Amino acid sequence: MDQKKIGLFLKELRKEKNITQEVLAEKLNISNRTVSRWETGNNLPDISLLVELSEFYHVSISEIVDGERKSEKMNEETKDTAVKMAEYSKNEVKTEKKKVISSLLMAFGVFIMISAFAIFPNDSSWGSIYSVIGGMILVIGFYFKMKAAVLKKSYRILSVVGCIFLLFGIFTISDYLAVSQYHQVPRFSYEKIYSEDQVEHRTLFYTVIQKYPGTENESVEFVK
Repeated sequence: MDQKKIGLFLKELRKEKNITQEVLAEKLNISNRTVSRWETGNNLPDISLLVELSEFYHVSISEIVDGERKSEKMNEETKDTAVKMAEYSKNEVKTEKKKVISSLLMAFGVFIMISAFAIFPNDSSWGSIYSVIGGMILVIGFYFKMKAAVLKKSYRILSVVGCIFLLFGIFTISDYLAVSQYHQVPRFSYEKIYSEDQVEHRTLFYTVIQKYPGTENESVEFVK
């Protein structure tokens, strides 16, 4: 980068406008000395001022940096580049919006699951229903987040499958801990068999017997 060349070009542009250094300094809200140092090649404009100079002199930033005007063809190429950059910027904004929406969906899904665990007792089917709904919303949000971040469809599918298995594991472990540590019935049982003084809760991996439900002598234990 030739600072002297850039300075001479800036001086030439100012003279074409038929203005003094003082007038330019006032328009850019800088000192006369700053303009003088640019035109003598002792200093270069800040990036933010390059944009203002480009607009004021009706030249491109690349022309200022190169210290000379480009051909018409080069100007067209610069315009094409600018258009592509603008489109790229729009795509980036859309991608960021998708990431925000997917994050909100995931957060909402987690909120529903936590609320279901906290509000509904284990023997209420509504707790498991809302937990599954929350899990589905979480998975949907996770899918869209991966879609914005990962290009290959196979990777996205594997990630979503992994997320589903993780949720399934969390539900299974939480149920197991509820039975073994807190003597509560499993929330995610696929079948309940009622008989005299007891209820049999069947899950995919174990069966739990709830004896004397709703009484002081109620007990919950695994079937051996």
